Amino acid sequence: MTTNRVTFIDTMRGFSLFGILMANLLIFQFGMYGKDELQHLSIIDNGALYFVKIFIEGSFMPIFTILFGFSLIKMIESIRKRKNKSRWSILRRATGLIALGWLHSTLFWEGDILLSYGCMTLFLLPFINRKPKTLFIWAGILFVLTTALTFGHMDPTKKEQKELESYIEQADNVYANGSYLDIYDFRANTLPPGMDDPSYIFIILIFAPIFYAPLFLLGMGFAKKQAFVNMEDEKKWYKLGALLVPIGLACKSFSYIENNFSNLLAMGGSQLLAIGYVCLAALLFKSRPVQLLSPAFESVGKLSLTNYLMQTIICTTIFYGYGLGLYSKLGVLGGIVFGIIVYSLQCAFSIAYLKKFKRGPFEAVLRAWTNWSWNGQIKKKGQVTHE
Repeated sequence: MTTNRVTFIDTMRGFSLFGILMANLLIFQFGMYGKDELQHLSIIDNGALYFVKIFIEGSFMPIFTILFGFSLIKMIESIRKRKNKSRWSILRRATGLIALGWLHSTLFWEGDILLSYGCMTLFLLPFINRKPKTLFIWAGILFVLTTALTFGHMDPTKKEQKELESYIEQADNVYANGSYLDIYDFRANTLPPGMDDPSYIFIILIFAPIFYAPLFLLGMGFAKKQAFVNMEDEKKWYKLGALLVPIGLACKSFSYIENNFSNLLAMGGSQLLAIGYVCLAALLFKSRPVQLLSPAFESVGKLSLTNYLMQTIICTTIFYGYGLGLYSKLGVLGGIVFGIIVYSLQCAFSIAYLKKFKRGPFEAVLRAWTNWSWNGQIKKKGQVTHE
């Protein structure tokens, strides 16, 4: 039973990294803001863009968020089984993620998620000992609240649009042609339009955790309910949850048609689609096609932190000016093909690596910091240690 649960969670973690890479390739290629202002695309690239935005963007990171909440509870349960206090381990893990995220965003790429996950861990502390029912209720309340807050649509003024276009043009030039120090300086000193207002930044820091919270809490509730353990007995719930896939896709599709509800539909639809993907994957997990692919996804999932950071290193080296300089040159469809190649290589690497070693280098560092012990963190398979 335990093996099935771990296998499914690791497989989904690997699967979510594939979608995260597909979505992030829009940022790697066109910039954080430029990806939403793409013009003069070919019919094929335009179709590929809408495919990514509807089926992938905004829905695979939430899958990872659900799994993060799930894994947080399992980590705490493991610590408590050893009769150790979990409080300091949680705090060390949070600070470890914050430190890694800060280094990642400062030195390589502004699209980092690790720092926010570390901050969210601190936000989730009051919920750790709550019952599953309480977690699900809070997840539902916060989902409705955060989705409702996105209602409405405000078109930028001509001045704001001109400032945004100027920023995107400057960013495109720096990322496509700049040296590492040029790009580092741009990230550190050139703020996007609107972000130079201290009150706006303060509001983001205060409210951002609330927008992330529903799916973290949902994952924590799943873990406490021992979800994905007796998978055959839970099929009726997976079938019900899988209905969220067409609902989520419909919401995200209509977000490009209905102006006033566009943000609400995109926000709500993305999260519903993420839950639907998890349930659909659980429903199909024992099928032969999925079982053929699951070892590759599982291996990537076991090295999720290492593979996530490696995706940044690979893509910035390929696209940025200090590397091969292919920024905005592959196109959307070309980026998808490139992403499939990179992920396939990560699958092969992860399978080979795990045949010799217990866990990845970044996983080992974070685990050592969390447990306050390096003993046996990266060991060869079969090597005996005194953990």
